[in-house]
Amino acid sequence: MLLALVAVYLAVLTLWPLGRLLVEALGPGRDGAPLGLLLDQWSSRSTERALMNTLGAGVLSALLSAVIGTAMAFAVRLTDIRGKTAMVFVLMLPILIPPQITALAWIDLVGPSSPILAPLGLAAPYGATNPLYSFGGIVFVMGIENSTLVFLAVRAALAALPRDVVEAARVVGARPVTIVLRVVLPLTLSSILAGLILAFVSAIGNFGVPALLGIPGRVTVLTTLIYQRLNGFGPSVLGEVGALALILVLLAVAALVVRARLAARHAVAIDRSGAGLEPFRLGRARRPAELAVWALLGTISLLPLAALLATSLTPAVGVPLGWDTATLDNYRFALVGNDATRRAFLNSFVLASATAIVCAGLAVPLAYLSVMRRRRFARALDLVADTPYAIPGMALSIGVIMAFLPPLPLLGVSLYNTLWILLAAYLARFLTLALRPVVSGLETIEPALDEAARIVGAGTVRRLWSIVLPAAAPFAGAGALLIFMTAFNELTVSALLWSTGHETLGVVVFFLNYEGNATAAAALAVVTVAVTLALAGLVSMSARRLPAGTVPWRA
Repeated sequence: MLLALVAVYLAVLTLWPLGRLLVEALGPGRDGAPLGLLLDQWSSRSTERALMNTLGAGVLSALLSAVIGTAMAFAVRLTDIRGKTAMVFVLMLPILIPPQITALAWIDLVGPSSPILAPLGLAAPYGATNPLYSFGGIVFVMGIENSTLVFLAVRAALAALPRDVVEAARVVGARPVTIVLRVVLPLTLSSILAGLILAFVSAIGNFGVPALLGIPGRVTVLTTLIYQRLNGFGPSVLGEVGALALILVLLAVAALVVRARLAARHAVAIDRSGAGLEPFRLGRARRPAELAVWALLGTISLLPLAALLATSLTPAVGVPLGWDTATLDNYRFALVGNDATRRAFLNSFVLASATAIVCAGLAVPLAYLSVMRRRRFARALDLVADTPYAIPGMALSIGVIMAFLPPLPLLGVSLYNTLWILLAAYLARFLTLALRPVVSGLETIEPALDEAARIVGAGTVRRLWSIVLPAAAPFAGAGALLIFMTAFNELTVSALLWSTGHETLGVVVFFLNYEGNATAAAALAVVTVAVTLALAGLVSMSARRLPAGTVPWRA
């Protein structure tokens, strides 16, 4: 019964929408030709331009992410610089803060009216176009945003390297630079490549950054092309945008397949039973190294947030921030003076809370059946649960629209233009964020406890309640907080599913800036960042009770 319940959940919310997307995208064209819809869309000039921009921005931003993430991982793990905990937290900010807010912060920092650069005479001339409204701006911001993915992958690989490989090189007289280039770098190459490909997959599915930077700069990628067509023509073009979304899915799948092959080809068998690497002592170079690391982190993470905060306190764009001009009117407007923002706060809270509770509750029996009972069907369902998070969110949104736009069987009602369709998409996309911590937690529990309970006649429900749930509760709670933190500011999935009266915070921030109310958008963004960081603090406080790797920034 538990397997059936989980299977129905995934079939309705994952397999059905993705199946509808595939069927519609592979359907005949207007003239009835097989695969005509797909061929028509893929051969159009607008699609070709968007595809080239998507691939170019994805590759270049991933390379930038690899450079930043690898350098920071090597600095934090291989040297004796001080303040590593604070450095790691700052490095985690790009994945804790939603893409649209990251882009908005950079717009405020680099624009002609920058509250930080303009007083220093470093901003572009007033009235000039923001330099980030360009292809290069998209690459730059996405490269910084996704560098955390590379950092996490490389840092984990460095933590797993034994001390012996470095000590052997030291014995034969190798210098630290030689050891890093000739020993450490080859052993971590597969992790660097894995992080680079993950950064590429994240970049091609990104909507917030290309929307805020690319639409004003007339740079179209596949995600913004899908948004503009569906927003302009409505459900009548679902088949066409489904064909475009299938390109994103195929690109993501191809990249993940390449990642798996590269990981297998470059894998190196080493003895991981020894002690971990000892950081290199920098001596007199330690203080300059610390200053260099903090200068980079301050530039790519802290300065944009400072500009966002400063913009939220100014009465209007272009007005210098000072004691006589600072105001909280933008916060009053964003929090209590605008009906849309009040609805967005309530909608986002309800959606994020419901998603976190349902997904955490479902993750426990699925992980139990997969890990402790070792059911093959449960393991297959585990893989299905990962799919909506692995593919671009825009593709999932289109599949959800296709599945839930027609009236539901037996009920005769459509979920389109309701809050329920947003909840359906969230339940599909974020299940894996609760499932992964619970799976890693149950892998540490002795299966004999469950076997002993079975021997004395305890049923499945009794064992789940008395044995599994108490042990899995901390992991499920951490996963629920991760889901709430992610869903509370979500934009990529919500951009195609929201409707009037059912706005979310990510959507409202996007449209406030799009409509020219940049100061109110900044104020609302600051509030959402504060909520996100507070939740991250709660997750960090619970990390001590969880296995290493459960919480990404504490791995």
